[in-house]
Amino acid sequence: MSPEQVGVRPEARPQIIELDVQGMTCASCAARIQKKLNKLDGVQASVNYATEKAHVVAPEVMSADDLIETVRAAGYDAALPVPDAPPRDRAAEIRRRLIACAVLAVPVIAMAMVPALQFPGWQWVSLALATPVVTWGAWPFHKSALVNLRHGATTMDTLISLGTSSAYIWSIVALVFGDAGMIGMRHHWTLNLVRDEGLSAIYFEAAVGIICFILLGRYIEARSRQDASSALRALAEVGAKAVTLLRDDGAGGSSEVTVPIEALAVGDEFVVRPGEKVATDGVIVQGYSAVDNSVITGESLPVEVVPGSSVVGASVNTTGRLVVRATAVGADTQLSQIARLVELAQTGKSRSQDLANTISGIFVPIVIGLALLTLVAWLVAGQDATFAVTAAVSVLIISCPCALGLATPTALLAGSLRGSQLGILIRGPQALEEAHRIQVVAMDKTGTITAGRMSVHEIVPADGYERDALLTLAATLESASEHPIARAIVAAATAPLPSLEDFANVPGRGVRATVAGRRAAAGSAAFMTELGLDVPNSLVTAADTAAAEGASVVFVADGDRLAGVVSVADRVAPNAAEAIAAFKGLGLRTVMVTGDNRSAARHVAQQVGIDEVRAEVLPGDKFAVVRELQADGQHVAMIGDGVNDAAALSQADLGIAMGGGTDAAIAASDLTLMRGDLMLAADAVKLSRRTLATIRGNLFWAFVYNVIAIPIAALGYLNPMFAGAAMAFSSVFVVTNSLRLRAYRPGR
Repeated sequence: MSPEQVGVRPEARPQIIELDVQGMTCASCAARIQKKLNKLDGVQASVNYATEKAHVVAPEVMSADDLIETVRAAGYDAALPVPDAPPRDRAAEIRRRLIACAVLAVPVIAMAMVPALQFPGWQWVSLALATPVVTWGAWPFHKSALVNLRHGATTMDTLISLGTSSAYIWSIVALVFGDAGMIGMRHHWTLNLVRDEGLSAIYFEAAVGIICFILLGRYIEARSRQDASSALRALAEVGAKAVTLLRDDGAGGSSEVTVPIEALAVGDEFVVRPGEKVATDGVIVQGYSAVDNSVITGESLPVEVVPGSSVVGASVNTTGRLVVRATAVGADTQLSQIARLVELAQTGKSRSQDLANTISGIFVPIVIGLALLTLVAWLVAGQDATFAVTAAVSVLIISCPCALGLATPTALLAGSLRGSQLGILIRGPQALEEAHRIQVVAMDKTGTITAGRMSVHEIVPADGYERDALLTLAATLESASEHPIARAIVAAATAPLPSLEDFANVPGRGVRATVAGRRAAAGSAAFMTELGLDVPNSLVTAADTAAAEGASVVFVADGDRLAGVVSVADRVAPNAAEAIAAFKGLGLRTVMVTGDNRSAARHVAQQVGIDEVRAEVLPGDKFAVVRELQADGQHVAMIGDGVNDAAALSQADLGIAMGGGTDAAIAASDLTLMRGDLMLAADAVKLSRRTLATIRGNLFWAFVYNVIAIPIAALGYLNPMFAGAAMAFSSVFVVTNSLRLRAYRPGR
């Protein structure tokens, strides 16, 4: 993101500062930090909750320490990124806390619920076991509640902290000042409050149970959210890690030396051997080869390169040795630009706050007010303080949003497990929130609609020449070449290949050799003309037709005559047409967005029934196409498999990656198809819609449960211990409802 893009005046001489932000527990935290930073003079900041980073454009006179102090003043923490430091694993931190709390909480809950386990002094043991859970285990909730309190805000964490603390503190009061601390005390299972026994019961099991349930939900959420930041790391892995530089040896010659990619500078010349990645963007100085650019451009066919041709970093050299002069390094390369687009998409994407947090933002203040009203009302009615406080505690416990907290992650987990069984991986609630609103499905061609592998498209023999003989001759000529087109022709041959002698590769033209004692050649039409051979009109027509369908054409000569034409192309993937029909059945418009040429793209689109074609689109333009569709008010799903698709996948409302694609595409997506079957994308949309419907159902019933239960507790008809059990039951109901997704079958 340039300074001009964010509105900073050039004369301000801005700088870009990245910060790692810690302590955020929800999207509102990121919004709060962003608001604080943007209040600083000349600062434009964007805070990403998913990646836990802040991207700040600030005046040159401002230091990173100033920004860090501003973040800390907001109640959070920040630091400059540590180079090569492993990413912080928040899911692992929560998992450790969850396991420790569960080990301590299980005996507390068991003793409270099973009278046979209530040995003399059991209540004091419960206090000892519950204390670490309510203090250390629930500390993230307490800290978040305090931070939000400083800003006059309340969240789910506020109610969790208040409810568990109330149950814990009131239990201690009952132990110390009431009958609950007497050795030999047992819990009395009564539904309603007994007005003269308010200090005869303890509620540690309610406190520790709430904490464990909520930690479980946070762990599931952290696992899915953590993956959002992996896209940029995956992009970093695509490029070369080392480069072979050509150095002047001082004697008029040159030597090769391998150095880390960071040592490469603009103007340096480097060597790329067959099978190696091109280290950075550059221009060919020496050598002839075919370069596979599919990782960047999406073009399925390798591109012939000669001295003067441009190449891009991370593309793969397939055949000859190349010497390349670097024209861009580091942040200026096309790969780095794609990475910036991915980061921009992740940071700028509208990530609506979780539905449970939205409900809690309204619900929590109401609950706190009702608890206080309950306390005051019973005191005014003449009840003793013990009963009034116990009734108020019942309101807090029964309303603790455990079920609300579990509504999304449990449905996400059940949906994800079912998705994995179907071959679909679902990441994050964002996919579920957006799936039902999708109106347009944009998709890449190569590796998505097509198989992404070269195969023989058509064999057209010349008059008097047999088809099988033509294929055998072409395969024999190409058997000595490592070019992907050559490998496809050789793979198609079934007959034994004759002997090959005097093989010669003519860069950019073709090959020639002696086959079974006769001169033969294969290559372009121009190569045939150079050899003095006439190309019949019938073969020219066949070649033009194949080229219009996106195929690469190889002319084959046998002696002094043309034997025919063999064309090679990327075939339409199985079920692609069925998948497009399924999208249309869901009311979705389909758009192909590809780097391939227009004729090839239109031919494939006609085969499968695509509504609209955007061809010859560069990586940055794929991102722009998605934004253009969104600017028209459309909710867009993007399906792709390459690094060139990563930015568009991140920008799309719903990113869907083919599982056989690159790590960068998979990491940037919301859904990943584990098999190369486009029909799974339609199934993924159906499953996502069903999962979101389940989440909404969970939230509805959890909220209705609170609406019904809170008045009962406020009127004094609900014991806090039973309130805790009812709270647990609501959580069980939510989990059970979510588990119904395991039996879901998308109709076809």
